Amino acid sequence: MSVPYVEKEKNLDIPKETKAKKKKSSDVRAAFWFLLPNLTGFLTFTFIPIIATFVLSLFEWSLISEPKFVGFDNYINLFSKDTVFGSVIFNTFFYVIVYVVLNLIVSVGFAVWLNQKIKGIKIYRAFLFLPVLVSPVAIAMVWQWMYEPQNGLINEMLQWIGIQGPNWLGDSKWAMIALILMCVWQNFGYNMIIFLAALQGVPQSMLEAASIDGAGPFVRFFKIMLPAISPAIFFGTVMTLINAFQVFDQAYVLTNGGPGNATEVLGLYIYKNAFQWFEMGKGAAIAVIMFGFILIITLLQLVLQKKWVHYETK
Repeated sequence: MSVPYVEKEKNLDIPKETKAKKKKSSDVRAAFWFLLPNLTGFLTFTFIPIIATFVLSLFEWSLISEPKFVGFDNYINLFSKDTVFGSVIFNTFFYVIVYVVLNLIVSVGFAVWLNQKIKGIKIYRAFLFLPVLVSPVAIAMVWQWMYEPQNGLINEMLQWIGIQGPNWLGDSKWAMIALILMCVWQNFGYNMIIFLAALQGVPQSMLEAASIDGAGPFVRFFKIMLPAISPAIFFGTVMTLINAFQVFDQAYVLTNGGPGNATEVLGLYIYKNAFQWFEMGKGAAIAVIMFGFILIITLLQLVLQKKWVHYETK
């Protein structure tokens, strides 16, 4: 009686395995169809344009003439013959470093303040986040007026406290600072909301226990709150760096790269080479170089995050 029973068990195992394989295959097909729209968008608007840009960077093309294959001459000429490109890279990295640091400091500061129980806190949150929703071109035009050396609002306010304001957009020493300040004001609200959400997930019991043990507000912030929201800070740092490298519209409207080349950044230089001077190959080469900078710095951040980002383990 035992032999038929074993055979029956074996016969029952086969359909179960087949059913599991069919279910797994069905799940894979369902996942594929759900991912297909996003995958199509990625291939159409990201991957294929990246490949096309790299291919275009190997040609000399003025839009009205036949493309001429020149290999890596566009890259070589940028670093050896273009006298402006060095300052463009310096301006871009200066902008990125100062902008990202200020953005993160201001975002974390306002997030900590908005995490408290204050009357009308929702209004404050909406008011501080509002600039993120406004068109960068409109903001640049308003700040262009505010930066006016004679009748601008900023210099008028500085005069109230006895300070003679500079020629913000006409002085090469101040133009980049003016651009950075405007961009920080416009964009810090995005990171602020992310950090605020992370702060609200910090257990209050930990903060209360630290307070009972005698820890002051600064100790609680640096020892408890900051490590707890480090994953959110890492995400904000990566995204802010990527966006900072691609700054264009604010610089184009506010200064157009001037005075001189004081605010000439990579995004603006790509536009000028490709669509003002019709050097499409050179513009594509600059775009590839900018992509390389972003890729290297992002990968470096992914490696270094292990040293300062604290993920909860259960």
